[in-house]
Amino acid sequence: MQATSFDKAKIKIVLLEGIHASAVKVFENSGYSNIVTAPKSLPFDELKSTLADAHFLGIRSRTQVTEALLAHTPKLAAIGCFCIGTNQVDLEATEVRGIPVFNAPFANTRSVAELVLGEMILLLRGVPLKNAAAHRGEWLKSAINSFETRGKTLGIVGYGHIGTQIGILAENLGMSVQFYDIESKLALGNAVAADSYHQLLETSDVVTFHVPETEQTKLMMNAEAFSHLKKGAILINASRGTVVEIESLCKALESGDVTGAAIDVFPKEPKSNQDEFESPLRAFDNVILTPHVGGSTMEAQANIGIEVSEKLVKYSDNGSTLSSVNIPEVALPSHAGKHRICHFHHNEPGILAKINDVFYSENANIAAQYLQTTKNVGYVVTDIDQSSSNNAFEKLKQIPGTIRSRILY
Repeated sequence: MQATSFDKAKIKIVLLEGIHASAVKVFENSGYSNIVTAPKSLPFDELKSTLADAHFLGIRSRTQVTEALLAHTPKLAAIGCFCIGTNQVDLEATEVRGIPVFNAPFANTRSVAELVLGEMILLLRGVPLKNAAAHRGEWLKSAINSFETRGKTLGIVGYGHIGTQIGILAENLGMSVQFYDIESKLALGNAVAADSYHQLLETSDVVTFHVPETEQTKLMMNAEAFSHLKKGAILINASRGTVVEIESLCKALESGDVTGAAIDVFPKEPKSNQDEFESPLRAFDNVILTPHVGGSTMEAQANIGIEVSEKLVKYSDNGSTLSSVNIPEVALPSHAGKHRICHFHHNEPGILAKINDVFYSENANIAAQYLQTTKNVGYVVTDIDQSSSNNAFEKLKQIPGTIRSRILY
């Protein structure tokens, strides 16, 4: 096993919010044994105490990593978000501290796609309404507002990994697929790009959202957008809770302009399973409400556990920041026979020259060097001969503008 500058048995890894056991297995198989797990998020004071000597943190969506928390985590080296989003982490605060943040943007793609397809079929058949009535003893045997998927048009807003997979699956059901994305995307299958967002709304029988949370997507399905929606259409949102304006959706449901909806994400969500879910959408029998479980299948959680933990292990063992969302991405090969020094610094002129001056002063033979920068931070990784590494490492830590540095044997 490759040795590192710090005993793996002493590296503390904290995994919160019931992260799948597959993550623990990856760490253990890589030689890490000091692993603390918890089934839910922790109160701030307890979290602060737990992370005081932690090196790696794994969370899902409920734990908030703020500037205030980071002030109490002096040893924290990296964060893994075992989910798609990273909104729960202050990315600027972690960037300036040289703490890479990793996530799993694609591991639950299939799970979300299957939920959306299932909800679409149920809504087209009017099943949620009939199901709710049957639970009350009512018998709504009728074909009114009950349709096949074949021949209908699906409009996908956000044609990324989830959107494209939904499109392929929908075509296999006999649907026509169109999509809208702010970036030019290669259409898969027989899907076509809509001329505009409004054109997609006006011509789709089912509209499903798969966009990130940005200023551009915030309340993009508002009252004005609903005025363009095809009358009787079905609306599905399994992306972000800020995308659909709930008040406008309620009005469209009351008027019958929207036949049914499925919502998995909400502007305000309960902090725990013990808290009450509050939403005006609870009043509608023709709306499927799910508690943010689009990617919550056992298969997806296992895949996420593996994907994110492997990224953390690779960063710990190798220094690679590939696919980090906040730190310069550097893909690194192995460094057998060499010592590797990883150096985060403020992106200021002249620092690379100072780094190489240190190696020159130590008569160090540089076998390889890698550099990437963002607007604020630079990341330099240098492989050098073992004989000169320790002195060089100590000097590098003293260079003005240094954020953090570590050495890998």
